Amino acid sequence: MFDLRPVGYVIGMLVAALGATMLVPMLTDLLYASGHWLIFLESAILTVVSGVSLALACANGVRERLSLQQTFLLAVSVWLVLPVFGAIPFILGEPNARVVDAFFEAMSGLTTTGSTVFSGLDDLAKGTQLWRSMLQWFGGVGIIVVAMVFLPELRVGGMQIFRSEAFDTGGKVLPRAAEIASRISVVYVALTISNVIAYVAAGMGGFDALNHALTTMSTGGFSTYDASFGTFQGPAEYVASVFMILASLPFVRYVQLVAGQAKPIWRDSQIRIYLTIISVLVLVMTIYRVVANGDHAEHAFREGIFNVTSIISGTGYASVDYQLWGAFPVVAFFFIGLIGGCAGSTACSVKVFRYQLLFASIKAQIMRIHSPHGVFTPRYEGRPVGQDVISSVVAFFVSFVVLMGVISVLLALTGEDTITAVSGAATAIANIGPGLGDKIGPAGNFQGLTDGAKWVLFFAMLVGRLEVMVVLVLFTVKFWRV
Repeated sequence: MFDLRPVGYVIGMLVAALGATMLVPMLTDLLYASGHWLIFLESAILTVVSGVSLALACANGVRERLSLQQTFLLAVSVWLVLPVFGAIPFILGEPNARVVDAFFEAMSGLTTTGSTVFSGLDDLAKGTQLWRSMLQWFGGVGIIVVAMVFLPELRVGGMQIFRSEAFDTGGKVLPRAAEIASRISVVYVALTISNVIAYVAAGMGGFDALNHALTTMSTGGFSTYDASFGTFQGPAEYVASVFMILASLPFVRYVQLVAGQAKPIWRDSQIRIYLTIISVLVLVMTIYRVVANGDHAEHAFREGIFNVTSIISGTGYASVDYQLWGAFPVVAFFFIGLIGGCAGSTACSVKVFRYQLLFASIKAQIMRIHSPHGVFTPRYEGRPVGQDVISSVVAFFVSFVVLMGVISVLLALTGEDTITAVSGAATAIANIGPGLGDKIGPAGNFQGLTDGAKWVLFFAMLVGRLEVMVVLVLFTVKFWRV
């Protein structure tokens, strides 16, 4: 019989921990003399009691090792259950959201997608603003642990090539997850604090600096203003660009750097290619802005580096409505979002290393056609890559594209126009944030979508954040056979 207790125990503990963190926005509302603090207290009590009850009910089934089925189920269940409880303050208090909107916002937060259905952000209670930012920050560190512990173990999307760098779990998922999480969390917190200080130095107020640091390091993109980052023109955009790039690099490299190993971060081909892509895109966008739009060089460069970095990392901040720049930037930003950052970071989408592996496989195949009797093996950073890794990457690409098409069709069936449907599907499954068009473009939000469309995107954000295959495998009959 399939034993759900180990999964239930971990989920219960995480739900209880999430409830405890609700005391932070509660204290924030007290500090700002907002009567909304009581909502967070009630939400915290409900969430903690629910989490502790579930953990106690499943405590007798705790195991040091999780089976493959339990690991898959745990990875998906965490990102399904936590948004339910994370949405409670949105329903009980400001902005008194409907269930579908509250769940959408919480899922968008924890998956670090950054698409929002809330308007009037400027006037929300401070505690609610902070809670949205905290959800993204939690989701950011959570997905790093998933990428470094679960995905290599589950051999999903080619992530198994990073298994040794993820401190090799050797089958002991839960104990090793705690160890890896503790190391990564120290780096994550340190970078977040540095980001807060940098934002303050760039002219942000303390509260805004904290909120935007939380959503920058998680590459989430939630802002405390309806105008998003357009409120902070100038030096803050450069600060955001730097930290969005830092957040989209492999965190395991930072752990190694702290341990005194500086060479891996410089030798990582994934990092070099990612930075090269950003540099080329920023240069092209800057030249385009100067030549086609008549912008002056510094402003063109600043808006170019900020918006390119925001989209490619999946952060999704918007400083301007780049749809007004012309057709070329609109098309470019659509495809930039499908590149993504590095594996083992808070960034989303396809990830650079998968393109590296795909191109290496294509190159090897071309060489085989040219020289049928030769032996050509795809390589990654000089190491031969097994066929299982290549097959896993190809399966990911196919699933990603097919699913994006299916989601586009489903959105169209809910009544959305073509641009909204296609860009909405892409931005949800790639966890980018803004889409294209008048409704969900960088100058809009997702509030005007139909409820059906919001539920479709709710599922799409979950699937995209967990690298597609982790979720899809649960829908196979074989998975549930013990």
